[in-house]
Amino acid sequence: MTQNKEIADKPEDQQQVPVKKRLVSKKVTDHLANERTFLAWMRTGLATITFGFVVQRFGLLLRQLGVKATPIFSLHFSTVIGVGLTLLGVLMMIFALVSFLQNRRAIDKEEFHPYVGFSIVLTILACLVGISLAFYLALNS
Repeated sequence: MTQNKEIADKPEDQQQVPVKKRLVSKKVTDHLANERTFLAWMRTGLATITFGFVVQRFGLLLRQLGVKATPIFSLHFSTVIGVGLTLLGVLMMIFALVSFLQNRRAIDKEEFHPYVGFSIVLTILACLVGISLAFYLALNS
């Protein structure tokens, strides 16, 4: 009865309201590390897209200045490499999102095991891009 009296003595806006407790993951640091990794991949993807754009535009500048260029199927190396880098950047960001979501679920289930396939494929593609750029520079010097 004293409880009811205490509640009745309080104004209506101060009466006991059930407080919803928000559950916090026990793996907060793991989730934050996963998010930082995702953001790093996003920055890398955007930088790769930007670099592809610069390579393609630089080739256009060279053509306008009259520097010799070797076309491939009516396309220049700079166009092929620039478009390739742009597509690589887009693929990087898509795979980064998929990896982020998979890691998030795995961390919550406490079944996290890093997947190395993405890193291997990305390393091979980056090496191929580097070789292509070296080939392009050798032909245009």
